This record gives sequence, structure tokens and C-alpha cells, in this order.
Amino acid sequence: MILEGLVTTLSADQQVHIAPMGPRVDAAMQRLVLRPFPTSQTYQNLKVHCEGVFHVTDDVLLLAQATVGTVDLLPAMAAAKHIKGYVLTDTCRYYEFRVANIDASQERVRIEADVVHSGGLRDFFGFNRAKHAVVEAAILASRIHILPAAEIAAEFRKLGVLVDKTGGPQEHEAFAFLLRYVERSGAKEPLA
Repeated sequence: MILEGLVTTLSADQQVHIAPMGPRVDAAMQRLVLRPFPTSQTYQNLKVHCEGVFHVTDDVLLLAQATVGTVDLLPAMAAAKHIKGYVLTDTCRYYEFRVANIDASQERVRIEADVVHSGGLRDFFGFNRAKHAVVEAAILASRIHILPAAEIAAEFRKLGVLVDKTGGPQEHEAFAFLLRYVERSGAKEPLA
């Protein structure tokens, strides 16, 4: 199963990087298989420092910002307990991991990691239809360089209806953020 969330890693100069990631996970959450692109900061960081933290969160605004690479102000974090890394303090669950194997022979790097510690910080609020719509919009925004503009615009219009009907302030802010990002990136069709 693929589980969407956020990964924190450390660069060679100890800077925290936050990235969206959908690793394959086992039912016991003991092993993660991450598949970053070879050009990604997450991959570069894990090559240098083979530890990180995977976060399960319902914070769709942070997820949207991380997806398009614009987390300008890092959220609150605390030192991880069993690895050298950081845990987002407003996350629901977190999984500290250590890389067991890296296979960079394919288009997407395959990183197998063992969970060495996990914890929960708050209850998972859950995903209503608006939160799901923001996650899908974030994925679309990350693919503006490979998908046709008309397809992205049509999908954004459909997802916007769900956010309007079922979203709260965070979902509306996250969706508006993604709309602005896609429009600044040169969308040729109206998105809303």
C-alpha cells in the first residue's frame, strides 16, 4: 500500500528538508520503500545521511507547500529520539527510519528503509472530501511540466467544487495556494 505523507531529512550541512512522499508500507509499518527521483533533495540527503522521519499528517496546507517546494517558514520540530533528524510536532504519527538499501539503477530511486522508532503526537482528524481534493491538486501541481494544461485545468475545476462544498479554512487556503502556484507556472486555461 502507498501512504501519502511528509518526509524530513538532513542535508550534508544539517539543514532540514521537508518533502511529500508516498512510500510503500507494510501493514505493520516496519518497512518503508521510498521512490524519489534521483534529482530530488530527499535522495541527495539520504545518500549523505541515511536517516529520516516519515510523517502521517492531515495538514494539507503544509503538504501542498512541500509538494511545490515552497515551505518558506519551517514548522515546529523536535529532535528525533533514535536517529539524527527531526519530527514535525504538529503531525499525527511519525516513523523514524534508517536506510537499509539504495538502488539507483532505475528512473526512480528505490530506497528500502527500516522503521527504528514510531510515535503518535495527536489524533488524526481525518480526510474529508476537501482534504482529499487538496492532496490530488497538490499531485497535479507537481506534474505541471508533464501533463497537458487542459487536463490540469479540468481537474482543478472538479476539485475546486469539492473544496467549496466540504472544506474548512485550511483546505480553502491550501487550494488557493495551489491555484496561484499553477497559474504563476503558466496555466493557459482558467483553473477556477
